Amino acid sequence: MNNQNIRELKNENEWAAAFSVIQQLRTHLTSTSYLSHLKQMVQEGYQLFAKYDNGRIAAVAGIVLRTNFYYGNHVFVYDLVTDSQHRSQGYGEELLMYIHEYGKNNGCNMVALESGLHRIDAHRFYESKMGYEKFCYSFKKEL
Repeated sequence: MNNQNIRELKNENEWAAAFSVIQQLRTHLTSTSYLSHLKQMVQEGYQLFAKYDNGRIAAVAGIVLRTNFYYGNHVFVYDLVTDSQHRSQGYGEELLMYIHEYGKNNGCNMVALESGLHRIDAHRFYESKMGYEKFCYSFKKEL
């Protein structure tokens, strides 16, 4: 694993550089809403990591370290996306493996994530390639 090409993005310039990749997953975001939400999310413990290829961001993962009754200490992956020009090159796998190790090093015993019902290719990646188990539904209600 080439961890030297993965690092946490910690400032507004680095976050802005990741926007075009994040937007490929979160298509409703504008650069303004992205930075506004991200500033609040970081205050709440969100961390953004990027995998670089030739100095450019190729994949991004957004996580939070959490504790709850059903997972215990865990990493929750809110965002994982590989730039469309870099897909099928192993960057998502490499970044997720980095997050697994990061979680272990921070006392976590589980990694959890959610994936939209329509994201069949992502489900195949998580289950077949990465060994994740599909075990529940997630529900939401707008207020």
